[in-house]
Amino acid sequence: MGYFRTVEPKTLEIIAKKRDGGSLTQGEIEYFVQGVVSGEIPEYQIAAWLMAVYIRGMSEGETTHLTVAMANSGRQLDLSSIGQFVVDKHSTGGVGDKTTLVVAPLVAATGIPVAKMSGRALDFTGGTLDKLESFPGLRCKLDPEEFVRNLVNHGIVIAAQTEDLVPADAIMYSIRDVTETVSSIPLIASSVMSKKIATGASAVVLDVKVGSGAFMKDETDATQLASLMSSIGRQVDLPVTAVISDMSQPLGRAVGNSLEVKEALDALSGRGPADFLELCLVVATQMLILAGKVDNEGHARAILMDTLNSGAAKSKLKQLVVAQGGDGRAVDDPSLLPKAPIIRQVFTPREGFLARVDARELGLTAVLLGAGRAKKEDEIDHSVGVLVHRKVGDRVAMGDLLFTIHGRDSASVRRAEERLLSAIGWSDGPVKAPKIVHRVVPALGKESRDSSLER
Repeated sequence: MGYFRTVEPKTLEIIAKKRDGGSLTQGEIEYFVQGVVSGEIPEYQIAAWLMAVYIRGMSEGETTHLTVAMANSGRQLDLSSIGQFVVDKHSTGGVGDKTTLVVAPLVAATGIPVAKMSGRALDFTGGTLDKLESFPGLRCKLDPEEFVRNLVNHGIVIAAQTEDLVPADAIMYSIRDVTETVSSIPLIASSVMSKKIATGASAVVLDVKVGSGAFMKDETDATQLASLMSSIGRQVDLPVTAVISDMSQPLGRAVGNSLEVKEALDALSGRGPADFLELCLVVATQMLILAGKVDNEGHARAILMDTLNSGAAKSKLKQLVVAQGGDGRAVDDPSLLPKAPIIRQVFTPREGFLARVDARELGLTAVLLGAGRAKKEDEIDHSVGVLVHRKVGDRVAMGDLLFTIHGRDSASVRRAEERLLSAIGWSDGPVKAPKIVHRVVPALGKESRDSSLER
């Protein structure tokens, strides 16, 4: 007696209603979100509600109400003082996805301010903030005034979600990670869009991943998620374009925080893996179009290539690093980034064509090494990860270099090697490499374009 909290009956009714497949009203959703933020609803009941949503889903109307309630659960940034059109981009999460580290400074260097609230590693996917913090001293936790000030002074800012910005999402985001409810379409859509609304950007480009290393495993679900977020955006006057991109294998070659930073620096110098650079250019192109800087993809790409080749994009990243307390020398000298004490090469055990390089398994291997979080309180090791030297469609001979493991101890490196080899699939005949961009779903309800028509 007296050991358990008395639970407000309405909370139980809301959980039961969704569990039984009912549609929640705007008032019920607002009540629940307010209870999450106030602490009146304990974590175990939040988890129960999240699981009910995961299993039963939400209508578009419910998801919009949830998004707005979450956006209104805390402070919202006012970027009107910038006096310019501000763009944002967001990825739904992937393996080796360091796109923001290239796209944000690239677009900002063309004169379009970029303001982004980013996340940390979630499940088997990496986090932009964890990658950025590979730069010694860099701070991702900025107060709202510093966030706006950096945007005014440098035209770019990438920061962590503050405690008073969409606090409902911060609470539910961490619980989703440990309750296997991450891949729910309405929960992803409301989480992403509530942060975008609260951050105050004028428009958003979404990079919606599809494949084994994404929360959306097939293009139908990815398109549904993209369309839902675009619809939410239209209802709150926030233009949203979605790029649906491949995550059946890791993006680029690097998986792991400092390794991915080095690859991003290569891309900002006009080098780096072709698939990674292509995706960066497609996403950045859509940001330029949404901002009204250009009216066609060809013109946008020409501007972006000139910006890369001039070194302006890399200089813009250095501005961001220094402005947020990081060691800017590491932008020019990547040897100053964290380095793992153990490096082991893994060679191909047979000849043939690579038919599968499972992105999810690569992501889980990176977590095993310490690059991600198995539990939300885990510390990140910025130095560890994997370099992928062969991709789907490549022909390899016996003994070719397949992976390079960067680890902190021999035991985890041995386990990583076993897991990496199990992530590979083989074919005796040629295999077609997947296209990196599946389609683009533009803002304003225009028909989507298949990537095969773009180049």
